[in-house]
Amino acid sequence: MISSLTACTTMKPGTIGNGGLSQLGGTWELNYISGPRIAFNGLYPGKKPIIKFDITEKRFSGNTSCNSFSGQLVADDTTLNFTKPFMMTKMACPGEGETTFVEMLKKASTYSITNDTTLNFMMGDIAIMRFSKK
Repeated sequence: MISSLTACTTMKPGTIGNGGLSQLGGTWELNYISGPRIAFNGLYPGKKPIIKFDITEKRFSGNTSCNSFSGQLVADDTTLNFTKPFMMTKMACPGEGETTFVEMLKKASTYSITNDTTLNFMMGDIAIMRFSKK
């Protein structure tokens, strides 16, 4: 079953809201991830994962903190989907950071952007990943 919801919004730019795909474009750095019992800095001691969205080309790319990845962007103004296979380099990575990052990407189904600077990936109504604009 496929369903579609459409909502109207009267929010002004700069307020908490969702500017959709146009705001999603650019590079974002992970600063919060839910799930693991390991502190964030323990998961990503060297560098934080980043994700970059190219809206025109409908592509995403980034780095898990260890390996690079890229794929086709499946998203609209409120939803996104990372369940289709995407390319990733295969270097051996220490710790659980990369696995946790990829697992959470695949669980994200919607997103919201706050003040053009904070990107939340959501599962239901829970923020499971948070990124800052780079």
